[in-house]
Amino acid sequence: MLDRTELCQLIPHAGRMCLLDEVLSWDRESVVCLSHSHRREDNPLRDNGRLAGVHAVEYGAQAMAVHGGLMARETGEPIRPGFLVSLRNVELQVDRLDLIESPLSVSARQLMADGGNLLYQFEILAQGSPIAKGKLAVMVQPEGSN
Repeated sequence: MLDRTELCQLIPHAGRMCLLDEVLSWDRESVVCLSHSHRREDNPLRDNGRLAGVHAVEYGAQAMAVHGGLMARETGEPIRPGFLVSLRNVELQVDRLDLIESPLSVSARQLMADGGNLLYQFEILAQGSPIAKGKLAVMVQPEGSN
């Protein structure tokens, strides 16, 4: 398990933009994180006090980045930034995240890794019920490039 401080060191986001609070479990293929940030008034994704359901994609992307950071750390490689290149099969079950009282369980499972190209599936649950899922494709910046 990792707390928020350790978790935020694995992704390119800092401060309030680090939306996940802890890593509950992870292995070579997947990660499960927990988040309470959807309830926070200072969530940087809120617009007019509301946090839209579509922002669940960012939670999934951050779980994916955490997994990549954990894998890099385990193998002793540098953590390289990635660029989200596509979303596929995204399904949202809620219009707003800020109305959900319970913590969010955010999981990401790596489906494919081909060099710097990654494909993940994410799922977000609230009290065991799915609220969002989809696939995210990322291109990882090659080592040594700016």
